[in-house]
Amino acid sequence: MAGSPSHDDAGATNTWQWLDDLYAVRPPWEIGRPQQAFLALAQSGAIRGRVLDIGCGTGEHVLMCHDLGLDATGVDLAAAALRVAEDKARRRGAAVRFLHHDARRLDDLGEQFDTVLDSGLFHMLDPDDRAAFARGLHAALRPGGRYFLLCFSDREPGSPGAHGPHRLTRHDITAAFADTLRIDSLEPVTIEFTLDPAGIRAWLVAMTKVSDRVL
Repeated sequence: MAGSPSHDDAGATNTWQWLDDLYAVRPPWEIGRPQQAFLALAQSGAIRGRVLDIGCGTGEHVLMCHDLGLDATGVDLAAAALRVAEDKARRRGAAVRFLHHDARRLDDLGEQFDTVLDSGLFHMLDPDDRAAFARGLHAALRPGGRYFLLCFSDREPGSPGAHGPHRLTRHDITAAFADTLRIDSLEPVTIEFTLDPAGIRAWLVAMTKVSDRVL
């Protein structure tokens, strides 16, 4: 769930140190298994083709996709999380790929995917970054490709800390993707969280890229 808030390319190593610091101990979103909301999508057959997991953390959703026989890639800016993910993959004998990459610049990957998973990345973005993220996501999806977003909801009390996560309204989500993707469903769910057995109130959103042109 490590995010991708605003940054300056100069001095990027120091800029992203706070992300690595989050993984000095096990962060509460690292539950040691896939989020139930995404596991249900996998079991339904909704996750297919080439899969990109953005803000992949320690790789549980990438490994879930590998177990489904899918070509899976994870990207994150937390190098410490990626090291754990790569170690998990080696121990499981999983041929997956992890990249240290800024999720706001998915078009820089020069690749397209059938499915993009986002468990806790989008709600970390500053509002000013959302439009650029949506354009990069559009570029990284094949026509007909799907984006599944799991994010904090405005139904969850509290305010974001210095780096998020933001509590998102339905309008926040629909406005961010209005020009790039078609929203197919937006449903209340929970994010499993080690600090709260009841979980975090969240949205699960399914979107589709309908053409190579923005809407």
